[in-house]
Amino acid sequence: MADFEAPQYAKNMRLIGHSDQGGRPDAVQVMVERGFAYVGHLFSNGVGVIDVRDPRNPAFVEFIPAPPNTWNLHVQAHEDLLLVVHAKNMWAQAELADERNYYRAKTDDIHAHARKSEDKAAWSAGMAVYDISTPGKPKKIGFMPIKGGGLHRIWYVGGRWAYASAFIEGFSDYIMITIDMADPANPREAGRFWLPGMNLAAGETPNWPLKSGRFGCHHPIVAGDIAYCSWRDACLAIVDVKDRSAPKLITHRMWSQGVGGATHNCLPLPDRDLLMVLDEATLDNMEDGYKPIWVFDIKDPSEPRCLSTLPTPSDRNYVEVGGHFGPHNIYENRPGHFVSSDIVFTTYQNAGVRVFDIRNQYAPVEVGAMVVAPPKTLVDPRPNRPLVLHAADVFVDKDGLIYATDFSVGLYVMEYGG
Repeated sequence: MADFEAPQYAKNMRLIGHSDQGGRPDAVQVMVERGFAYVGHLFSNGVGVIDVRDPRNPAFVEFIPAPPNTWNLHVQAHEDLLLVVHAKNMWAQAELADERNYYRAKTDDIHAHARKSEDKAAWSAGMAVYDISTPGKPKKIGFMPIKGGGLHRIWYVGGRWAYASAFIEGFSDYIMITIDMADPANPREAGRFWLPGMNLAAGETPNWPLKSGRFGCHHPIVAGDIAYCSWRDACLAIVDVKDRSAPKLITHRMWSQGVGGATHNCLPLPDRDLLMVLDEATLDNMEDGYKPIWVFDIKDPSEPRCLSTLPTPSDRNYVEVGGHFGPHNIYENRPGHFVSSDIVFTTYQNAGVRVFDIRNQYAPVEVGAMVVAPPKTLVDPRPNRPLVLHAADVFVDKDGLIYATDFSVGLYVMEYGG
């Protein structure tokens, strides 16, 4: 059995395995497919492959380095394909090392940062495609380049279409794109959607209601012909993608003046006509305010109605712990793995992994939690970062095992007792 420290706090959950990911314990998104975990790294710049067929003893397999100055922080894996984002490593820029400048900058400032380079070819921008038909042995077979900062996050669950957020030259921030995967070795951009005011190259003028903030697409999650897009400080955009070449806005809802914002995930639960919307905590010590996870009724997608919010972890005062306290990510009900419209798994940064029962959508309750031991050192090279957890992503496989990542403590495998 793997050796790891006892957790700081556990409720209805237990640790069963841990990996330091080959000495690169920084991690953001994790995908598990056919017994292997594929992890996008935040600071190490690349993708890690870990054998989790024995979840109690995960074994590091290999590290695939990114091109210079390039982020590979987000990945998607489904059956035989692994998709990997390529984007400019924004945090490597001195002026963006302070999170306030990254998360609260004006969108035209972020655009300028994305373009700032003595050599425009100094980073790789686009999406790489790997064949993982031989599990644990990714083989690069294709690449879709874009002109600009690159992709941030992708949604792909098989079939012809993928969807992503893309920072394309001429736009103020990330927009949504559709990607034709009919030939995985030659993926191509098929369509674009942006909120009015974002297309600077076409002469559009931003007219945002806030003086600062990120008005850019974090990523879409698609159910049927509707994309539910988290749009950072512009919150929620629901988009008709029936015509993948010409997506159309159904509705846009914004609530970030005082509460929420930095919207990170919009997870549809179609069988219940519900939508989970997670607002990310982006600054230390709740400097950016209260960030909830919302429950919306989307029986009519053009008129989403807020029903409730998930309870905030209350087993200790996590603001006093330091670092980020609040939501970061929600498990996105991956086809072929655990799918539920009643139980949701989330990460709460310095408050670890949290599990919620939403069977009563008007009164959700916390039913599980796991806060692992804090890091002894940080991988994060940015100055003045506190030595605390930063739980990033959570994945639940078809057997119900939970895989959670952190900026500095690697990959943990957990069991939920519910």
